[in-house]
Amino acid sequence: MTTLLLWRHGTTEWNSERRVQGHTDVALSPLGRTQAEQAAPLLAARRPAAIISSDLRRALDTARPLAELTGLPIQRDPRLRERSYGEWEGLTMTEIAERFPKAHARQRAGHHDLGHGIEQPTDVMKRVGEALREAAEANPGRTTVVVTHGGAARYGMFDLLGWPVEQLGAVVVLTNCHYTELRLDPVRGWMLHAHNAGWAEQGLAGYE
Repeated sequence: MTTLLLWRHGTTEWNSERRVQGHTDVALSPLGRTQAEQAAPLLAARRPAAIISSDLRRALDTARPLAELTGLPIQRDPRLRERSYGEWEGLTMTEIAERFPKAHARQRAGHHDLGHGIEQPTDVMKRVGEALREAAEANPGRTTVVVTHGGAARYGMFDLLGWPVEQLGAVVVLTNCHYTELRLDPVRGWMLHAHNAGWAEQGLAGYE
């Protein structure tokens, strides 16, 4: 069955500091590199036919241990980037609340049109969804690992499943180096088989 594993990149220093990353090209932290190395065998055991990654280095560096294990090349697709957060990038939510109180209040209330150069969710869903469908079409009946970002993975999942963006807050964002599994049923279409699966968040000692 055609399967997509949407794998979130490992932890970065900005993740640890709870800073908004968006399109900013932040590197993996030492913890993030360890997460990628220890999670790679779990993904390799699924015998993927392809590895497709966001072109941001935190995703590419997460993909590399898996590429080394499988011998597969890493295909880059900029459509898999995180949502662009414009003027918010590099800031913590506390800093955002201080500098942009009205937009922050709208975000807290569940609104999506925030201004300040922040990408619209429908645009993120469209670009990530297109990339995921093309990845699936290129490897029918096989498994493809898509290395992306927490927000991008969730938006892409919603697009494939046909879920409304208004329900986005009801689904938890992927933990770093965890994945969502989607399978294409020939009759029922895309189906969610697992979400936030992978290594335990603390200690990387086992599977969740």
